[in-house]
Amino acid sequence: MRDTIEILGVNIDRITADYALRKAEQMVRRPGLSMIFTPNPEIVMAAYEDQGFRDILNSADMCTPDGIGVVYAAKMLGTPVPERVPGFDLTCGLLESIRKTGEGVFLFGAKPGVAELAADNLKDKYPGLIVSGVHDGYFSDDENDEIITQINDSGAKLLLVCLGAPKQEKWIYENRNKLSGINLCMGVGGALDVFAGVVKRAPDVFIKLNLEWFYRFCKNPSRLGRFAALPRFMLTVKKNGKKR
Repeated sequence: MRDTIEILGVNIDRITADYALRKAEQMVRRPGLSMIFTPNPEIVMAAYEDQGFRDILNSADMCTPDGIGVVYAAKMLGTPVPERVPGFDLTCGLLESIRKTGEGVFLFGAKPGVAELAADNLKDKYPGLIVSGVHDGYFSDDENDEIITQINDSGAKLLLVCLGAPKQEKWIYENRNKLSGINLCMGVGGALDVFAGVVKRAPDVFIKLNLEWFYRFCKNPSRLGRFAALPRFMLTVKKNGKKR
């Protein structure tokens, strides 16, 4: 039985990073589609204002507390989560696992050429990893069925969807019944850009101090509008009160 806390209507799993990885490993090897989403404060706020999106997040088999703001919100509500579980780190742990057991991964998202570069880098980083296929995130509705066919024919068991929220979560949900060969879908935002080296992740010291968001802001001040969602999120949680 899942142990969750409700934050602004979104069910967040109260889990450790190790537990999340074990569950993801089970899902990727278990027939039948499972979904993992990784809500940060910006995603939770979007879901708070959009019930359809909120219902999609709550349909997942696991929602990890991705952002430090989610961790603080859970503590504020009196039911803390054990720790932050970044979707990027969970993805890396799962790729390390499946490189040894042979489940293929399909990379879907980012700008043209980025997924291919990410695939090359991942195969270098995780020797033995099977990248079963790639497709960029620039496509029309008319191309959707063709992409589904490509994914299904690839033989991959893990699908990383990197279209940005809420597009990636909505795409996974809307196409979940068409993905016949996939066991686990994960929405992991800009992970392909990082794997490709197009975007650099924060140094370890920022990550350990839960200041990854601050590093990203310093590198790209134009994201100020997005970071402004954090104080609004915390104020809304405080006003909303405890939900479990």
